[in-house]
Amino acid sequence: MITVSGLRKGYGRHVVLDGVDLEVPGGSLTAVLGPSGSGKTTLLRILAGFQRPDAGRVELGGTTVEEAGRAHVPPERRRVGYVPQEGALFPHLSATGNVAFGLPRRERRGPRPAELLALVGLAGYGDRYPHQLSGGQQQRVALARALAVRPEIVLLDEPFSSLDAALRADVRQDVARVLAATGTTALLVTHDQDEALSLADQVAVLRDGRVAQCATPEALYRCPVDPAMAGFVGDANLLDGLVGDGRVTTLLGELALAGGPGALGRGERAIVLVRPEQVRLDDRPEAPGMAARVEAVEYHGHDAVVTLQAAGPQEARLLARVPGVPDVKAGSVLRASAVGPVVAWRRDVAEMPVPVPGPGPGAAAPGG
Repeated sequence: MITVSGLRKGYGRHVVLDGVDLEVPGGSLTAVLGPSGSGKTTLLRILAGFQRPDAGRVELGGTTVEEAGRAHVPPERRRVGYVPQEGALFPHLSATGNVAFGLPRRERRGPRPAELLALVGLAGYGDRYPHQLSGGQQQRVALARALAVRPEIVLLDEPFSSLDAALRADVRQDVARVLAATGTTALLVTHDQDEALSLADQVAVLRDGRVAQCATPEALYRCPVDPAMAGFVGDANLLDGLVGDGRVTTLLGELALAGGPGALGRGERAIVLVRPEQVRLDDRPEAPGMAARVEAVEYHGHDAVVTLQAAGPQEARLLARVPGVPDVKAGSVLRASAVGPVVAWRRDVAEMPVPVPGPGPGAAAPGG
């Protein structure tokens, strides 16, 4: 288990971490998600012992290893494995030599390096040097090296960022499999939302130096804490709404309200989240919803994203995600509606500091 309490770190006047609280359950994989400069790597380096915080405490496996001004356990005594961005293998050592590097001398010639290479899918590659390995293979060797010392915790610093898209998916699934097989507690930092949502047991989002939300991937996506979070963890349509009894009226019709960040009363104005996959398109003029003109269609193979503009007086821009090959063309007018429950936030407290699809803060609410 990893427990971080009130962690603070600054560089001069620039505060990077400003009271970070985070708990990583034992045996789980937690992703720390945030844009560049949000403090993800700084957090990881403090956990590893490479940097000292200005304030706060870090516990690893129930033992305090860092407390500003009081306790500091050096990196080599923390039982932490560290996987940097590009593996950072020693070029003059073979795969076996890299894996064995951190082991006691008596174990370096034993079976453990070969066992770990087999675990990460590289049986028979022990004699190869880093320049003879692909990027994905190098990352697997780096993981095997991190696991060699039998760490209680593995820290991964954007380890897939240098790989191409197809290879990245394969390697990250292999890494998740190995970590699960060994029961190792792991913390992955990434700026890739898809990576965080697909791999982690829980996702912590860093924003303004703090953990803005920490939840399971499904909860984070379905019930973000605010509109900004909704736009950060996926494509989001943010619409004005008027709250009724357990429902909210929007341009897309009357929608059921899901349990959200706060209770909304009848008659309140709200900002409503509708994910693109909830939007339904229909070419029948009598279909429910609103009239919308197709602006663009982006085909991705397994699905397509359709950009729409409301055809009526209210200027709303929408995204719809449709499976397969959509039978729609730019310029056509369709009816757009939505299905499933939606999350909403009270309009007077909701903030949108990042741009997201939708009508924006100045659009009029339905009926007003």
